[in-house]
Amino acid sequence: MSTEHGRNGTPEDGPAPDELALARALIARLATETGAVPTSALGRLGRTAGAFLRGGRAVLGRKDGAVDAAGVERLVRSLGELKGVAMKMGQILSYVDDAVPAETRALLGVLRTWSPATAFDRIEAILREDLGDRAAELQATLERTPASSASIGQVHRARLPDGTPVAVKVRHPGIDDAIRADFRAARAGTVLSALLAPGVNVKELIAEAQAGFLEECDYALEARRQRRFGELYARHDRLVIPAVHERFSSGRVLTTTWHDGATLEAFVAGAPPAATTAALGAALYEFYVGSLYRHGLFNADPHPGNLLFDDRGRVVVLDHGCVREFDDATVAALAALSRAVRLDARAAVRSALVQLGARDPGDGKRYDATRELLRAFYGPVLEPGSRTPSAGLSRSFAEVAATKRSILRMHLPGKLLFLFRIRFGLYAVLARLSAELDLQALEAALADTPRVS
Repeated sequence: MSTEHGRNGTPEDGPAPDELALARALIARLATETGAVPTSALGRLGRTAGAFLRGGRAVLGRKDGAVDAAGVERLVRSLGELKGVAMKMGQILSYVDDAVPAETRALLGVLRTWSPATAFDRIEAILREDLGDRAAELQATLERTPASSASIGQVHRARLPDGTPVAVKVRHPGIDDAIRADFRAARAGTVLSALLAPGVNVKELIAEAQAGFLEECDYALEARRQRRFGELYARHDRLVIPAVHERFSSGRVLTTTWHDGATLEAFVAGAPPAATTAALGAALYEFYVGSLYRHGLFNADPHPGNLLFDDRGRVVVLDHGCVREFDDATVAALAALSRAVRLDARAAVRSALVQLGARDPGDGKRYDATRELLRAFYGPVLEPGSRTPSAGLSRSFAEVAATKRSILRMHLPGKLLFLFRIRFGLYAVLARLSAELDLQALEAALADTPRVS
């Protein structure tokens, strides 16, 4: 088991792969920097486009196979300064695209937990504004240096008056305005909309994505969702949902119990037993997929920065800002679609798609194309038997984007598009974990049984 590293996920105290050395150095530099979130729509658009245009070549590496670490670091810094949507795009690149060199992924992975932080005096002001007299009880032990600074907010360690160690997450000032600015540009058909779904009418996608991103800025909503997940998995032997401390939380402040643990990369580097990785992989599948089938809600952000692995063989799920809820009819239709694709049953596939509000693909070439896309989407669950997920399960970012564009043409309701984020993100995490799993059996056990709540 790897040495504990804390909620910030910095792998400085334990064994880690060689490619993490550059990431550790970059984290150390970013941890000393502060900055304000730019909120001008035009300015953010230009900086986002410029960052990807300049950094795209660095991400793929040089022709001789060498990593352009300086170029990748510039991209990380640019996206970290922008935060919001741009930073989340960098996070996705860090773990779903196996065409990107491992060293580059490690540098991009810094974006899961680090960017230039909001100045401490501004953090204290937000605490006073939101918590009133209660703020003093947190400020008495609040550490000035953040444990992490991510795309929506940053985390500081503290202790409650009773001694409970807590993580105090405070929203970056202006981040909601920055996200609205990004989506104003997207609605105008600019670079961001092309990155989301080039060549496609993305009006519904953009509206749903904007609502989702803005919900992540509402820490009161996240607190309610986190409490719900905590209730559902309170007795689970492998999953931990940190407790919410309502007295010290608000719309811009979320205080939860602190948990120590290793990052995914550091946990894997510690060579955990196969039985442990298999159990943890099954638990993650139960959480991210099972919550949908069993309870009608799911956490749609399974990126590695939201996971910690503790020394008791459990995985701690930290972030519950991006959550979707479905009614019984939608859950039943999704379960039916899963069964139909696994059975390769044409009529059942068509029926389930129509129930979900998609266009009936018919029986001709359009169905053949739809079948191919769905089988790619459900690919890891189509073959029976236990196997260790390979890196190939993490489809390249270009392939994923192409699949998204094609499925968008099926006219699925916008809220279902978050299923891409959960499925592809989860497959990527399981591949990194290298757990031996019978994914078909796991899917069947969850999708083919009645909803329990």
